[in-house]
Amino acid sequence: MSQSLRRGLALLTELADGPRNLDQLAEAVGVHKSTVMRLLRSLEADRFVKRSDMYRYRLGSALFELANRALDGIDVRDTARSHLLELGESTGHTVHLAVREDDEVVYVDKVDSTHAVRMYSRIGARAPLHCTAVGKILLSGLDDSVRRDVAAALDYPALTDNTITDPERFLTELERASRAGYAVDRGEHEDFVHCIAAGVRDSRGEIVAAVSLSAPKVLFDFDELLGSSGELSRACDRVSVELGWQPPDH
Repeated sequence: MSQSLRRGLALLTELADGPRNLDQLAEAVGVHKSTVMRLLRSLEADRFVKRSDMYRYRLGSALFELANRALDGIDVRDTARSHLLELGESTGHTVHLAVREDDEVVYVDKVDSTHAVRMYSRIGARAPLHCTAVGKILLSGLDDSVRRDVAAALDYPALTDNTITDPERFLTELERASRAGYAVDRGEHEDFVHCIAAGVRDSRGEIVAAVSLSAPKVLFDFDELLGSSGELSRACDRVSVELGWQPPDH
């Protein structure tokens, strides 16, 4: 790496902590002010830095544009994979990663259960939004008006005796999921399976994917599965951070 490039990157790193004047930047990088000024002029010409007033500099718009483009290029499936494996190993349950496509969810990754009784499901399979935990959590992050429009437009086929078939009841379920941070499927999609799901967020804080834990009722009752909700949420948070999400306390 060239000396000028190394110094330029050092300036950007220093400015990441907030605006700095010329003296502060020269001291941080350890070079003369004339050298810093020359580097800043080059960075300013390409919008990597901007003068906030006559004497102080801050990060420029080009850097944020590059960051957003880099984040948009991150593949959720690749980012989540190691975390899904860890979650499957720690809980023993079947783990799915799903995304929304129109009025369905698509399962884009899966980690099999470690138990003798396993679920039949496959990557690429589709399922309705209204009766799956992943579908519910994906919709729970929408604005109220958008959520209501989506709920009104859905069909509500009754796949089991437990399936929600009423838009208002479904909206109540989405509100509950939004408050709790996880959604549930208590035999609504397949009557022999319980499922819980939490959301994966991108750099804008929007839920872009869902991770679920599923277990056959013959092995675990719902409360036993729900006991893994904390691990599920923490795994989703770790994936979200890698996608650029900032936790609320930051």
